[in-house]
Amino acid sequence: MIRVLLAEDMHMIRAALTALLRLETDIEVVAEVTRGDEIVPAALECRPDVAVVDIDLPVVDGITAAATLRERLPSCRILVLTALGRPGQVRRALAAGIEAFLVKDAPGDRLADAIRRTAAGLRVLDAELVSAAMEYGESPLTPREASVLRESARGASAEEIAARLHLSPGTVRNYLTGAITKTGARNKIDAIRIAEDAGWI
Repeated sequence: MIRVLLAEDMHMIRAALTALLRLETDIEVVAEVTRGDEIVPAALECRPDVAVVDIDLPVVDGITAAATLRERLPSCRILVLTALGRPGQVRRALAAGIEAFLVKDAPGDRLADAIRRTAAGLRVLDAELVSAAMEYGESPLTPREASVLRESARGASAEEIAARLHLSPGTVRNYLTGAITKTGARNKIDAIRIAEDAGWI
């Protein structure tokens, strides 16, 4: 029996996935969580063979939670659910060592097959998804530009970012200008969108 932890914050989708998996005689859903910070504690308690993790989770995103889970419970394999429109997330997941991906709009019967293959230690990679992810190159942003842009994406003002990162507001503005230029964006909002889609922040 393959023991599965399911991490999905949308109730209807989680319920549908659970119902789908309950039809399988060799798969058992042993835990369901709705937030990224719940994944590791639940996994340490129920010891699943596979964690099926949505990328877009509240509190802690799925990739960060999955990377922590790999460290804390190496025996648990991770299958990431993602949308095809966010190839940058796949790049982040690949960089974090996650080797199994399934697009959310895949046919229902592919989920059980992907779980079985993941549990067996096989790579589950959607060719179209990986191809789209590889279209983006390495980040042109310096680590400091990325951190400033990330804080800005969370809604922080230049003054707030300066205080958090121990910089002057003028230096923060310079980093934002550099990020806008390097991403080829029209403005800060556009730079955030480009960097998030590419998985650079």
